[in-house]
Amino acid sequence: MKILVPIKQVPDTATQVRVAADARAIESAGITWIISPYDEFAVEEALRIKEKRGQGEVVAVSLGPDRVKEALRSCLAMGADRAIHVNDPAFADADTLTTARALAAVIKQEAPQLAIFGRQAIDDDMGALPAQVAELLGWPSLYWIMEEAIAADGASIRAGRQVEGGLEVFEASLPCVLAAQKGLNEPRYPTLKGIMGAKKKEIKDLKAADLGIAPEPPQLSVARLESLPPRPPGRVIGGDVHEAVRELVRALREEAKAI
Repeated sequence: MKILVPIKQVPDTATQVRVAADARAIESAGITWIISPYDEFAVEEALRIKEKRGQGEVVAVSLGPDRVKEALRSCLAMGADRAIHVNDPAFADADTLTTARALAAVIKQEAPQLAIFGRQAIDDDMGALPAQVAELLGWPSLYWIMEEAIAADGASIRAGRQVEGGLEVFEASLPCVLAAQKGLNEPRYPTLKGIMGAKKKEIKDLKAADLGIAPEPPQLSVARLESLPPRPPGRVIGGDVHEAVRELVRALREEAKAI
């Protein structure tokens, strides 16, 4: 079974993000880049499916500039068999729909039985790609899955997503798109052997022309980014306890409008 895993390289959650001078992007200098954590769950699940079935191929794919190869190498070090890098300046301002069209084109070329996404990227939190790609392919899609089981004949999949009080279980035919949720698994750490082996694995570069598509002007664009305003200093209410409580309630009601 071939499984394709789209991943996105995002700023580390510990990175201090600064707005760039044009106020339409973040300042990239000094940023530590990582694989979006939800995508790590997707990679891990693909590897587990391959290991459980005893055969198959896991292919990682991503769009972006040259630095994205670092994220793809991390996927290869985890155990992915090969990677595809859609690296074309024409996609520099791609919105989710343009990205979805590019990924759908890659999937059509690769013809996997399963595509596993992270439920959303942690930088823009859009969460739109899995459904958009599934719609473009005409495949069923199952979101926020917490468990999955593929039929022995590889024709269908059962997946459960967490709801209040239990799991909501769905069954879909393959090929299918899944969106992985935290709790689906525990992503493995690359071993030294895996890191060394990743250097020998293929990362295939593709341009828009290789996919047979012409990027269209984005339908969604960033108008402006603004830093959060500084948090006002805290206030300590001292004095008699009873008076302090009355003052606190008054402040919450009249000033903070919290009650």
